[in-house]
Amino acid sequence: MNPVAVNRVSFDCVSRFSLIRRESGGGGFSGARIVKSRGRNRRLHAVTASLITSADSFEVGRLIGSYGFMNVTSYSGLRSGDEFESSSDDIGRLKSQDIGEGAVKIRLYEGRISQGPFRGTPITFKVYPGQRAGGIEADMMAANELNAHSFLQSNKNLPANLLILVGGFETQFGEQWLAFRDGGKDSAADYARIASEKTSRARSQGAWNPYEKEVTMKRRRNFVVTILQGAMKGLAFMHANDRLHQSLGPSSIVLNTPAEREAMYLIPRLRDLAFSVDIRQSLPYRPSCLEEGATSGALSEQLWRRATASGAFTVFEKRAFGIADDIYEAGLLFAYLAFVPFCEAGRLLENTFRLDIEAVREYCLADERLEEAVKFLDFGDRAGWELLQAMLNADHRKRPMAEAVLSHRFLNGIVK
Repeated sequence: MNPVAVNRVSFDCVSRFSLIRRESGGGGFSGARIVKSRGRNRRLHAVTASLITSADSFEVGRLIGSYGFMNVTSYSGLRSGDEFESSSDDIGRLKSQDIGEGAVKIRLYEGRISQGPFRGTPITFKVYPGQRAGGIEADMMAANELNAHSFLQSNKNLPANLLILVGGFETQFGEQWLAFRDGGKDSAADYARIASEKTSRARSQGAWNPYEKEVTMKRRRNFVVTILQGAMKGLAFMHANDRLHQSLGPSSIVLNTPAEREAMYLIPRLRDLAFSVDIRQSLPYRPSCLEEGATSGALSEQLWRRATASGAFTVFEKRAFGIADDIYEAGLLFAYLAFVPFCEAGRLLENTFRLDIEAVREYCLADERLEEAVKFLDFGDRAGWELLQAMLNADHRKRPMAEAVLSHRFLNGIVK
């Protein structure tokens, strides 16, 4: 497993601000690392106190995998109106972007809690490198993820679609080990890759039994929609609590089972909150605070700059832009899951969704290898295409809220 998470944060703008301050004595990882702010209630402090922060309380198992981050530091934006024309040359072509590989490489390990009332509970460690290997960015990301989970877990209505932080510790080398309750070893990206490979093998073996194919594709449609439903439930909860994900993709969704036959037991969970944005802190109701360096301001600076460039100037307009930005990422996730599991390996077309969706459909109809993806999105009188068009609308003001996506007829008419 070697997923790559994509985010739009430039490390150039965050390297001068750290959310973690090391004590001269070094070493200790505690709830005190959670950044304090006005308005934190007793439940947050209760969650902080309940985190397991002693390294002796954990056992570390085998290495599961590792992954890195890519920085999209600039983007030319989408054309709309009379300026927008679709052509065959545009299909699959990236718009103008500056992309660089981030310095932070994260490792994942199996583990379990070895002491206390939860002894034996399986966990997954997410390891951020120390400053020597990952720079100040690694500490910032670890602290931001710790803060985000602690805040969200303080809500008594926490849904099942968020990975649960149980604790963590810091090593003598400065590595930050965050411990999460085991939500599964496979991500949505892993599932999509495996499903795509199965499709390729079935095609390579010649004629696919029509009955077997239909049963397989029905299970696949149910499984994909269940993933999307779970991801949007988690995102809707975050938005309702003024939190943005800002790194949403197939690798940031962990599955408790990758088996399509077990769709009724599937629980997708959001993870990778290292770039999560607390709207209330990074975008306060006093505009001057943007220049004062609020707690998560460094990680969200690029977001608010893009908001301003898109015509969002007031606090409320920028909040709406941030939520719409998450919805756009969710739309790309939808596009990925609508095509990759149903098509042969290598037929990744998510870049085409910057075009008019109807034009994309016509393009896909001409390729029989995309037939099942088109059938999937055609369900309910093209309800899937309709939802994609809304989530990927070039005008952020016209994108739906997460709750509206959840209630859309496409996500409520396939799973039976």
